Amino acid sequence: MSKRFTAGAVATAATLALTVTGLVAPANAEPTSTRTFTVVAEDGVSADAAIAAIRAAGGTVVSRTDDVGLFQVTSDRADFAGRAAAAGELIGAAEQKAIGRKPKLDRVEQEHLLTQDKGAAKGHGKKLDPLDDKLWGLDMIRADRARKIEPGDRRVTVAILDTGVDASQPDLAPNFNWSLSRNFAPDKVDVDGACEVASCLDPVGTDDGGHGTHVAGTIGAAANGFGLSGVAPNVSLVELKGGQDSGYFFLDPVVNSLVYAGKAGIDVVNMSFYVDPWLYNCTANPADAPEAQAEQRAIIKAMTRALNFAHRKGVTLVGSLGNNHEDLGAPRTDVSSPDYGSTPYPRPIDNDSCWDLPVEGPHVIGVSAVGPSGKKADYSNYGTEQISVAAPGGWFRDGFGTDTYRTDANMILSTYPKKVLQEEGSVDENGNIVAGFENSVFKQCTTAGECGYYTYLQGTSMASPHVSGVAGLIVSKFGKKQGRTGFGLAPELVEQHLYRTAAEHACPEPRLQTYTNEGRSAEFDAYCAGSLNFNGFYGYGIVDAYAAVKSPLKPHIQP
Repeated sequence: MSKRFTAGAVATAATLALTVTGLVAPANAEPTSTRTFTVVAEDGVSADAAIAAIRAAGGTVVSRTDDVGLFQVTSDRADFAGRAAAAGELIGAAEQKAIGRKPKLDRVEQEHLLTQDKGAAKGHGKKLDPLDDKLWGLDMIRADRARKIEPGDRRVTVAILDTGVDASQPDLAPNFNWSLSRNFAPDKVDVDGACEVASCLDPVGTDDGGHGTHVAGTIGAAANGFGLSGVAPNVSLVELKGGQDSGYFFLDPVVNSLVYAGKAGIDVVNMSFYVDPWLYNCTANPADAPEAQAEQRAIIKAMTRALNFAHRKGVTLVGSLGNNHEDLGAPRTDVSSPDYGSTPYPRPIDNDSCWDLPVEGPHVIGVSAVGPSGKKADYSNYGTEQISVAAPGGWFRDGFGTDTYRTDANMILSTYPKKVLQEEGSVDENGNIVAGFENSVFKQCTTAGECGYYTYLQGTSMASPHVSGVAGLIVSKFGKKQGRTGFGLAPELVEQHLYRTAAEHACPEPRLQTYTNEGRSAEFDAYCAGSLNFNGFYGYGIVDAYAAVKSPLKPHIQP
């Protein structure tokens, strides 16, 4: 696969002269209210030298992650970002704005809630748990057959780097790893609202956004005769809360989550988020002001270091390609950035110097989304330079011309927090499903009276956890003891085996696919380049859990 962030590209990025020169701070810069920044040191600069430069620029270091040269800094200087960018020891300063987000009501993921044209949910065949007959995704990747060979090993840890995980959900509770789970994203009143606890650091095992809980269920909901089951129903689920309740992801929590994953020996990390306020982070986009250029270079550097660190420590990294219906190898002009904190403006995107992070970062397995028919979902990003494999992500508009068109059952059903459903208005204060939502929200209760809730979403965010679940099965099946207490499998081997066992899927004919029947404009037209073995819609194919655990591991096979 020819990804933009090949090993060679990473080496080049590491040697770029990233310091902004010619930025002179005005001598009479007036102080302003205190703001928080994430500052990234230049390559080869010691922590002490970086801290000295931060102080000289007018900042105070409040936390540090020496493994990747990252510092959380506060400053009341209006010109701090410019002074930091001008310092030879520093790459730049990213103000703590959202760098990856999943809004509470995502217009792609919750498309079915934005229209009244909904049909009844239909089953897809009897499975182990009561709601498994609605999980067409398990059928497509043959996860129901895979678990008869390998249901997952409790020693294998799959982390959800997201908005949190509701560990009280009866389908997630049996597999939730309390000892390894962490929250790296304190609530911020300006985006999350009032803090639920005095420290503003939500307890581990909670999710006030819902997105992470949905992802977790697809990966590893327990096969316990209750609710529904995940792709790898016996693996351990680890919460790495790097996203805000509101759905925003800040640089500092995301990087610290990845560094922690490496140090804690996590096997797989799922990253179903994308980067903003810049849809693409560019090294020197002429449309951006010098300070904005330095901020993006700092984000690129910090994310590259964090992903490389996690990979070196044995973490398999899986990311969603995004829901912007574009070829990531030939991106459109970005008209949405910055999408937080200031007014967006047109930014022509240069494919060689702009990155969609984390999915275009080093070692990340990029996943596109397909609907029940196997067709690339209209919203899904694609492209031969970024994609690795495809997986079920749901597509509300799949099945044009049949009675399944525009039905909730075309999407992905998974676990969801009751609190969030109540906030969204589909569950009442007594925990009952509100009339009109019976086809999109489900409730299951144990004999002990514990109730779990489930809802449909769609997106590459739903495709990625299918792949993370299969990666967890591969580690479970072929992993080895490491040291006295460790267990795992090199991420290179996981990746190779995942690609080798994926079900090849040829480009459609005609290769230029239009979605006009589904009500989409010409902007959604997508051209599928490549061969049966590898192409821009499906990568190496649709991930296949059964083939992954049945086929022998061949360490010398190169993808």
